[in-house]
Parts: sequence; structure tokens; C-alpha cells
Amino acid sequence: MIRAGRLQYVQTMSDLADALGKKLVTVRNQKPYAAEGHPAPISSPSARNQLWDSEQTKAYYAGQPIPELPQADDDEDLLDRHEAAELLGIAPVTWNTYKKDPDLAAGVVLVPAGPKGTEHWPRRQVLAYKNNRPGRGAGGGRREGSGDMIPRDEILPRIAELLDTDPAVTVETVSDTLGITKFPTAQSGLATLRGRRIADLVEEQPDLDLKEAALQLGYPAITHRAAIAFAERELRARGARPYLQHTADVLAAAGIAQQAQVEMRQLDGGAVAAAVLLDTDQSAAAAVWDSRYGWRTSTSRRHPIGKDTDTAPEGEGIRYLGNGLRPDPEELLAALRDGRKGSKRPKAGMEHSGSED
Repeated sequence: MIRAGRLQYVQTMSDLADALGKKLVTVRNQKPYAAEGHPAPISSPSARNQLWDSEQTKAYYAGQPIPELPQADDDEDLLDRHEAAELLGIAPVTWNTYKKDPDLAAGVVLVPAGPKGTEHWPRRQVLAYKNNRPGRGAGGGRREGSGDMIPRDEILPRIAELLDTDPAVTVETVSDTLGITKFPTAQSGLATLRGRRIADLVEEQPDLDLKEAALQLGYPAITHRAAIAFAERELRARGARPYLQHTADVLAAAGIAQQAQVEMRQLDGGAVAAAVLLDTDQSAAAAVWDSRYGWRTSTSRRHPIGKDTDTAPEGEGIRYLGNGLRPDPEELLAALRDGRKGSKRPKAGMEHSGSED
């Protein structure tokens, strides 16, 4: 974890390479950080991106005594996903669902800052979520003919807990335990979570195919089709997210958009979309990216992506911007600033093109 007040000393592997005057690939191959006596990473052992405290590594390479880091827990400590999950007593894959809660999403800190940074959360925020989190089993089952008996934003986290306990948990068990409808709530929730976890495993083990990942996670064969379909869309969304976050950051830095983490939405047919809310003094409410059509403007702040249809949205206030599915952010910025640029519908060859893969 990053101890309170020490964010400024966080050192990535790239930073370490720069400090040593070596190329990043050289440091990765030589692994000087694995030498006996080298300061331990401050990131959790399971973290994908290792982090160090620069004051400690600087002292080590200078042959000086390595300063001790604070040992007492502080409310302002920054926790990565593994540490946050441990604090809540859940699996890291379950935290992937919990972190979407607005109270947690509002306080996420990227280390280092930028679209490639690793997500961290203040300890106080995770503890507050833990203390306000409903207990297991609340709802007491679903009365026949009733609707879902727990708030919508609690459904996936609660299903995730059941899936942690039993990868083969059934729709019926989820429905009866949580007091939610079997179809579509429990069925959709299980497929969503299994799909995300399949995607997580494939990212960690690229040699696995999606079916092998599903088997390794212990999911029954009858659930594979829906979960794998979701995993395919999830991986497509994750592949697009770095570009979209970078574009959103460029628009925010230019002063025309709100700074925010880009959230992806999966659409029917395998497409994905995301929206960047623009400042209120802009002519459009939002810029929307769709993996079928590229960028367009939207007139709605509440529902910028709009309805999921097979046809490209058209109408007053909608302009399709940029060349291709992933135009340079500066090109998009120029088009948003110039109301004369853009077209009323996607350019030829883009509409109905499916995904960008």
C-alpha cells in the first residue's frame, strides 16, 4: 500500500529504470529489484504493476541505510484492489464489481496519474463502504410474484459473494438467497460476473482461451455460452478503454469536458460504447464513442448513449466526428470546437461494421 503522505515518493518500474540510467526492458530482464536487501515493493504481492518508495530505493543504490516506512495504518493510506478486497474480506474479482459503487468510484486515485495508472482507494473510503454495506442474506428470499427486493446497485456485489463461495451456484439459489427474480436479474447477473472473471483470467494468462478459462474457474458447461459471450464483449471494452480515457483526458485538459473515469457500456450484438460529458458551455451535452460508428455528439446529459438499436442514431444535434473509429484526440477536439465539422450520419463503410476488431 501507499502509506499516507507518501504518494509523491511512489516509483514505478519505469521510474526505477530512469533513476538507474537504464532502459525499462533492461531492468525487467535483469531484475535488480529482486536482489537480496533491495527494498520491497510497496504494492501488494499480487499487484500486476509493482511500485516502490523512491526514498528507499535511492538510499539502497547509494549504499546508505534504507529509511523505514510508517507501520501504523492511517485513514489516508492508499490501497490497491487486492488490499481493498482483503479489508472487506472478499475476493479481488468481487472488488471489481464493488468499486463501481458511486461512493467508491468518486475517490479512486490513479497511481501514477493518467490512463495507465493503477487504481487505489483511501483506506477511510473503503472502511466507510464496509461499515455501510448491507449484511449477507438481507432480503430473506423473494416472495412469489414480487420484484427484486434489494437495491439495484447492490445486486451484483451480492451475487459476487455467492459466486466466490460456489462457482457453480445456480440461478435458483441466487434468486432465493437474495430475493431477486430468476429471469432476468439473477441469470443476467451471474453471466455478467462470470464473464468478467473469465476476462480477468485471460488477461492474467494470455495463453488461455475463453472456454479453458471458464473451465479453470469451475463454471458449469451450461453457463459457458452466456458467460463467454459477455467475456468477449468485456475484453473488447477493456481494449478500447485506454484510448477512450486518453481522449477524455485530452478533452478535459482543453477545458471542454469534465474530468472523469470513462465507463464502458456493452450493447447488443457485441458492440461497446462510452460517453464523455462536456462542459455546460459547449453546444453538445456529450461526446459518445461507439465501436460501430466512432465518435458522435449527443444532446442528452442523462442518457448520452441513448437506446441500443441496430441503426446509427441521427437527428438534431447529432454530428459524427473524426476519421475512422479511433481518430486522434486532437482531431476530435478540433471537430468539437468547430460546429461546421462532422456529418449527420456515419461515414460510408462504418455503419453496421460490427465491432472494430
